[in-house]
Amino acid sequence: MATKIKGIAASEGYAIGRAVILREEVVPEGISYIEAGEEAAELTRFDSAVASARGELEALLDRMKADGREKESEIFEAHLMLLEDEELIGAAQERIRSQRYKAEAAMNEAGEEVADMLAALDDEYLRERAADVRDVSRRVIRKLGNRSESDGLQASSAAANEKSILFAFDLTPSDTAQLDPSVIGGFVTAAGGRTSHSAIIARSVGIPAIVGAGEGALHIENGQLIIVDGAAGLVLVDPKDEELARYQALQQQAAGKRALLDQYRGQPSVSADGHQVELVANIGSVQDARQAQELGAEGVGLFRTEFLYMGRPDLPTEEEQFKAYKEAAEAFGPGSPIVIRTMDIGGDKELPSLQLEKEDNPFLGYRAIRICLDRPDLFKTQLRAVLRASAHGNLKIMFPMIATLGEWRQATALLEQAKQELRSENIAFNEQIEAGIMIEIPAAAQMADRFAREVDFFSIGTNDLVQYTMAADRMNPKLGYLSDPLHPPVLRLIDRVIRAAHKENKWVGMCGEMAGTPVALPILLGMGLDEFSMSASAVLPARALLSRLHRSKLASLSEAVLDLDDAEAVRSYVEKHVPELKD
Repeated sequence: MATKIKGIAASEGYAIGRAVILREEVVPEGISYIEAGEEAAELTRFDSAVASARGELEALLDRMKADGREKESEIFEAHLMLLEDEELIGAAQERIRSQRYKAEAAMNEAGEEVADMLAALDDEYLRERAADVRDVSRRVIRKLGNRSESDGLQASSAAANEKSILFAFDLTPSDTAQLDPSVIGGFVTAAGGRTSHSAIIARSVGIPAIVGAGEGALHIENGQLIIVDGAAGLVLVDPKDEELARYQALQQQAAGKRALLDQYRGQPSVSADGHQVELVANIGSVQDARQAQELGAEGVGLFRTEFLYMGRPDLPTEEEQFKAYKEAAEAFGPGSPIVIRTMDIGGDKELPSLQLEKEDNPFLGYRAIRICLDRPDLFKTQLRAVLRASAHGNLKIMFPMIATLGEWRQATALLEQAKQELRSENIAFNEQIEAGIMIEIPAAAQMADRFAREVDFFSIGTNDLVQYTMAADRMNPKLGYLSDPLHPPVLRLIDRVIRAAHKENKWVGMCGEMAGTPVALPILLGMGLDEFSMSASAVLPARALLSRLHRSKLASLSEAVLDLDDAEAVRSYVEKHVPELKD
């Protein structure tokens, strides 16, 4: 039998190939110093390296966005922000200025200090961010040595044959983003977790990956035959013929399933008994819109406009925003719905240009619509851009984090001001543009009947609705059992919102992760959800499942799950009563 190594399943799929070992990049050891009087020149050298690293990151970010790789673009936006971080870059500069460190040593020590602090935290998500700090730090160190980011990776994988398996102690996000799926069939790391950015990128690119495999991953030799089972988190080293044949068959089955989904591209989203809904995509950029259209989405249910604001020292202009919203609409063509969510900064999304104060509880703090109502100049710039773009497509405006009717009315009053300004300037826009709110705060869900009399639509943001309803930080892995949208109290709020909207003849969408979850789709269809917004890659699988379901049979199921005890009971009930989930 083959030698087996168990790790954490980070990215599903099966890969077969020869091992290629990625050696760790050498970083400076110890501290080296400059002579007195050389501080200014060394600071100039350091600042030049940081600027070069920024240019390299911006080029990488542009490439990610051009390829429609949303997750990677978010990660490298964060890396750009680290290059502005006072605790990282500022700390390195201070070591050069006051302690006469050589730039490489200053960057390495500052980076390790911040990374070690993060690695010591209890929160798994924050611990994984230590790898991002080290990635940025080593990028600057490479630039100090006039080396490109790909030198180390390409030198280690130069011998890679087609569909080789990469082994490393760990992979930085930069390393992972460079992997070519036509060459690297999969990768295995000794360290890392499922929430690491390298794992997120692997899932986005579609490379099977196993992380956290421990010491066993460090004893593989170049050229050994490897099987990566990304579903089971299993590495098989030197597999026997029968194991090889079994995994080759599994690869073919997976490819066959992908081919079957292609028949649903360009088709309407209709249940087996003829009930039609909209399957649309969550996006963060124009590139995402183009990819979503190619992957079969019927429009956009959530344009996360905050990504236009992040990773830059200033605020985007009205013209920049107008261009982005217009191009997103044009990616789908006339008639396709494009729901633009106004700026949702705050919580886990910081914006240097606003210089927001640090908060003990940022998810419950000064964020989203609360900032916009407090900064009407900033808000109206965005509203004008959306309105102008509405002349070029079926755009809709959605306000996030609405808790009270007063907030909704303030927001719509500012929207009316923006409309009046455009009218006085003879600038065209859609006078009938729809405006709605995200339902992500339980207070708004409880008042859905009152909101439904005034709004044009609801979109349920389950990611935040779950954490606020269950009082569980969705970033905390220890609370995973609470961060589940199938808990009956969450389902009851969703059902209440849909009923309230339909009573007033208003439509309801959902833009949280729940909308693209197969086990949730029968429940939501039975409740009468009108629009499902999800990651673009989930659209065709959702359409295929929808085509096998009978909505008329699911109303009773949706009522039944509201009276169950917990999420696991709901999941078991649905899996038992919806055989189509197993097809």
